Amino acid sequence: MLEFAWPWVFLALPLPWLVRRFLPPVRQQQAALRVPFLEDFEALQGKNARAGGRSLLALSLGILAWLLLVTAAARPQWQGEAVPLPMQGRDLMLAVDLSGSMAEEDFVIGRQRVDRLTATKIVAGNFIEKRKGDRVGLILFGEQAYLQAPLTYDLKTVKTLLDEAFINMAGQKTAIDDAIGLAIKRLRGKKGEKVLILMSDGENTAGAMDPLKAAELAAEEKLKIYAIGIGADPEADFFGMVRGRSALDEKTLTRIAQLTGGRYFRARDTAQLVAIYDAIDAMEPVENDERFFRPVDELFYWPAGASLVLALGLLFRRKG
Repeated sequence: MLEFAWPWVFLALPLPWLVRRFLPPVRQQQAALRVPFLEDFEALQGKNARAGGRSLLALSLGILAWLLLVTAAARPQWQGEAVPLPMQGRDLMLAVDLSGSMAEEDFVIGRQRVDRLTATKIVAGNFIEKRKGDRVGLILFGEQAYLQAPLTYDLKTVKTLLDEAFINMAGQKTAIDDAIGLAIKRLRGKKGEKVLILMSDGENTAGAMDPLKAAELAAEEKLKIYAIGIGADPEADFFGMVRGRSALDEKTLTRIAQLTGGRYFRARDTAQLVAIYDAIDAMEPVENDERFFRPVDELFYWPAGASLVLALGLLFRRKG
């Protein structure tokens, strides 16, 4: 789209006419020319007619040169298509427990029992899709913690990597402290808000550091942790047999969240897990104000160059 940065410059278009109209002409002395013979007079008339035609052409070219010069002074620009800029959202890491207890089938989706990891993949995957504008990363942990996806705006890839995760992929035990430590390492030095969503169904049974010490380090780095305890409460069936198992250390997870200014949630079923992610989404809203950039190409040199060529042509013609 063609636009002019300084359109008010076009007000100068009638300036040459105003100068000619209101300023007195320069007086020039002309010698009288006497033509004694009719033939000579007719020849002179022909020359004057040709000169008048050339003067009209020179006037037209002069007007065109002035128009091009004013157009160049108005700074014509070609505005390109709007390009969205990356939004400055949060740096958000998801840490998902892949220990053996995540195979417990105590969640229901679509009237079908599924394991805890499957429910986490579906609910957390939907959450990831809605975080447009945030940089999202993925940590998978069991006996050890692994960075599966670094911070990125490519939410589709993060969701795909989460979907490809499987139980015991990182070992059977649970190293909550390692997951927090890896998140601190990946988020250290980052500007803006930093958030870790930690999902686990057990207690810290691996790792070399106390999870609360790791939480204190996270607080020093201004990393907010939302901890989610996953799994239904054990219950007895008709024969008195206990169904389900849970070694969930809610006290530690609650303290981790408190130390970092976050919050602890308990997800006993799919509905609660969905509600938890909706609550986190509300507490950490996505930046919705998209910003755009329009590339601008300056075009003033085209009319300026054409005006210069016309002016030089008129000058050389007059000298000739």
